[in-house]
Amino acid sequence: MTAGREATPGDAASTERLMRYWAEGEGAAKIQWGVAGDFDRCVVELGKYVGPGVVKGLCANLHHRATGAWPGHAATEQH
Repeated sequence: MTAGREATPGDAASTERLMRYWAEGEGAAKIQWGVAGDFDRCVVELGKYVGPGVVKGLCANLHHRATGAWPGHAATEQH
């Protein structure tokens, strides 16, 4: 459910397209995943488009998708 209505396949496709843009595409180049400060850059960039109650969780998920690790943990670090 999205904003009180059922999500459609088109909604899911649009969401995936945006996730790819920010994790792997031109948006990822702006954020520079894997370079110190990447999470903070994500919060600044995406904060232009999403609210403060959502942006950090979204950036955490994008960080994990882009680097294979959650923010604050190197991808090679053993948990």
